[in-house]
Amino acid sequence: MATGDDGCLDPRDGLAASPAARARVHAWLALQAHAAFDPVAARAALAEGGGDPAAALCALGAGAPRAVLGDAALADACARLARAGARLLPWGAPLYPARLAALADPPPLLAVRGDPRALGGPLVAIVGARLATPYGVGVARALARQLAGLGFGIASGLARGIDAAAHRGALDAGGRTIGVLGCGVERVYPREHEALAGEMCGAGAVVSELPPGAAPLKQHFPLRNRLISGLAEAVVVVEARAHSGSRITAEHAAEQGREVLAVPGPIDAPTSVGPNLLLRDGAAPALDASDVLRALGRAEEAEAWLRRRAGARAAGGDEDAALPPEARAVLAELRRQPATRDELAARLGLAPAALAAPLLALELDGRIAEDRAGRLRIVPRRALC
Repeated sequence: MATGDDGCLDPRDGLAASPAARARVHAWLALQAHAAFDPVAARAALAEGGGDPAAALCALGAGAPRAVLGDAALADACARLARAGARLLPWGAPLYPARLAALADPPPLLAVRGDPRALGGPLVAIVGARLATPYGVGVARALARQLAGLGFGIASGLARGIDAAAHRGALDAGGRTIGVLGCGVERVYPREHEALAGEMCGAGAVVSELPPGAAPLKQHFPLRNRLISGLAEAVVVVEARAHSGSRITAEHAAEQGREVLAVPGPIDAPTSVGPNLLLRDGAAPALDASDVLRALGRAEEAEAWLRRRAGARAAGGDEDAALPPEARAVLAELRRQPATRDELAARLGLAPAALAAPLLALELDGRIAEDRAGRLRIVPRRALC
């Protein structure tokens, strides 16, 4: 049976538990293995079978769970999930996210590392290019930090670039963040984000609808993208090329009735083509958290948030005061005139290596960005506050 009133299943029950508990885990994992790539049919079969995964397999013509997932494959799947500390969240369980359950194609089974409760509540998805610009990375991180401070969870895909910046921004604010994978939940793709995924599991969740052992194949990511939008109330595209996974996520969001927003960018930048086209087609612009609040019909909260931010700045005096001296010097010089890295080092009388750390910190925080000519510029505060 389930491990508690939340309806989650412990994969260890599939290894050495009672026959009834083992059979339940076996049936759900077999349904996932058979129908993860046809969630519409899986939902119909589950509805026909009263939520029973074994009955759903029969309705799909797959036969008994053992015919789909033999004993050795079951043991391997459960061992992978147990080592990852994952739990199984089946369709119909009390903690199954309501926004996903309302879709026409909800996953029959989710594997979750972290807290399954993090999948519910207010959520905003922030997605964008893997090969993002420093501007895009800074804006994504700042926007996620703002929204997390307002109580929103941040959903994204744990990819390089914008996704990682969004997750880190939520963590900066002590908020929750959800990473949706295009592979088995026990794997992290890309590998360099294993530490980030570990942090996220302590402050949210990492989730997959794919069977354990599934590789991060190209065909998995469109399926993953519909979950990112499906979990959220709104989707914000920060940077994306004309044809990209982020555009697919935005299309899923529109079909699912979610709000779609985009961060505008230079019209000659390849990474701005996607959001600029979305804006042309009717997406709302996202310059800061107040725009997301307005898109969700919370205009009064948006105005209150802007007033609080203005008041905090007025009360706090010079917002650069808390920065290290090198970072303050960089900002002062760039306010005077944009500069390349070498020009900036020469103007400040510093070796380029000495500027690496403060420049990286300011770029990651979205305070400065490199333009198309290679000059560093101050990012307007409207996009960050």
